[in-house]
Amino acid sequence: MTTYWAEYALLPDGVARDVLFRIEGDVFDAVEAGRSQGDAHRLPGVVLPGFANTHSHAFHRALRGRTHAGGGTFWTWREVMYDAARRLDPDNYLALARVTYAEMALSGITSVGEFHYVHHTPDGTPYADPNAMGEALQQAAREAGVRLTLLDTCYLAGGLTADGHQPLAPEQRRFGDGDVSSWARRVSYLQPDGTNLVGTAIHSVRAVPREQLRELVHYVSNGQTAQVMHAHVSEQPAENEAAQAFYGMTPVQLLADAGAVGPNFSAVHATHLTPDDIATLGRARAVAAFCPTTERDLADGIGPARELLDAGVRLSLGSDQHAVIDMFEEVRGVESHERLRTLQRGRLSQPELLAAASAHATIGWHGAGSLQAGAKADLVAVDLESPRTAGIPAEFVLTAATAADVTDVIRDGEAVVTDRRHRLGDVGRLLTEAIDTLWEN
Repeated sequence: MTTYWAEYALLPDGVARDVLFRIEGDVFDAVEAGRSQGDAHRLPGVVLPGFANTHSHAFHRALRGRTHAGGGTFWTWREVMYDAARRLDPDNYLALARVTYAEMALSGITSVGEFHYVHHTPDGTPYADPNAMGEALQQAAREAGVRLTLLDTCYLAGGLTADGHQPLAPEQRRFGDGDVSSWARRVSYLQPDGTNLVGTAIHSVRAVPREQLRELVHYVSNGQTAQVMHAHVSEQPAENEAAQAFYGMTPVQLLADAGAVGPNFSAVHATHLTPDDIATLGRARAVAAFCPTTERDLADGIGPARELLDAGVRLSLGSDQHAVIDMFEEVRGVESHERLRTLQRGRLSQPELLAAASAHATIGWHGAGSLQAGAKADLVAVDLESPRTAGIPAEFVLTAATAADVTDVIRDGEAVVTDRRHRLGDVGRLLTEAIDTLWEN
C-alpha cells in the first residue's frame, strides 16, 4: 500500500481539501477528503487526474520550429513532414518517441493515443519484422512511463480528387499496406500488454477508398483490436470538397455509411462539419478529438465544440503535431477558440474541459481519468505558487496553469515525474540529441 496526501484535489464532485490517496497495485484503494497527512507522501498544490493525449504523431515533434519559414499552408507543411518521415528507422524512431512521450509525462499526460502510419521502409518494403516501427513506439512508451494506445493506421491511397483516389506518392509508400487484408494481417501480430493497447485508425477518407472502409470496419468489429477507431475527419475544406465531388457525400457520411461511426469512433479535428454531420456523430455518441494548438498552427480552423457537445458528442484533446505539448494549453485553446468563434463567454464549463482533458476511455483505457476508488492510480500535482498560478482558486487551475507547473506525475501508482524531473533524466538534452540525429540522417 502506497499513500499520498494533497491539500487540494479535483475529485469527481469538485475540489476537495486534505485528500488522502491509498494505492494498492495500480489502482486507488481509497480516496478520502478531510484527512490528515500522517505518514503519507505530500504532493504540492492541487492534484488532478492524469491527462489523456488522444491524438499524437510522435515523429512530428522533430518539426517544431521548422515549418514556419515563409509562411506556408497545411499542404506545404506536409512536405516538411514527409522529409522527416523518410528519415525514420526503428532505432531513431525509438529514441525520438521515447523523449517525446517523456515530454508528455512532464506535462501530466499518462495515456497517449498514437496515430501511427510510418509502417515500412522508405520504398514501402516491409521490415524483416513488419511491425518494427510500431513496436519501437510501444517500447518508447514503456520506457517513458506512459500508457500507449497504438492506433495502427490504414493508409492505402495518396489522396482524393474529383476524379477519384490517387496512388501513393513515393514519399507515402512506407505508409501503405496495399489493401485492408494486408494491413489487418500485419496488425494481428501486434501484442498488447499491461500498458499498451492496439487500436485502429483510418487515416482519412482521402487515404482509404470507400470499398475498403467496410472491410476495415468488419475487421475491427470482430474484436481483433481494442475496438477504438479513430480517423482524421474534415480537417481541411479541400477534403470535404473532394469527398463531395467524387462521392457526393461528406467524410462523416462516408464513414457512417461504412459503419465506422459509433461510440468507439473518434473524429479527429472535426473542424469543417455540416449540421447533418454533427447530428450523425451525436446520434452515434461518437467522439470529436480536437487538437487546438495544431489546428491554429496549421490554420485549419476552429471546430464547433459547443454544438458537438450539445448534440451528444464527447470531446477529447490531443497535441497532434506537438507544436506545443501542454494539455493546459489545449484546454485553454478549445475554450478560448469557442469564445472567438461565437463571441460569447462561458460556453464550456470547467467540468466539461476536465472531461475532455482526461478522456482516457476514448483511447481504450476505461479505468483511468478519475480520482476515485477503483480507478487507475494516476495523480498529477500542479504548483499553486508559481508566477502563473499564485493566488488563483484551486478549481480554476486547469485554465491558468501550464505544463511547467506540473511537479509530480504518478501513473498506475508508479512515480514517473518527481519534483519536475522525469525518471529518464534531462529530457531537454535527450530531445536535442534525438532531433539532431534525425535531421543529420
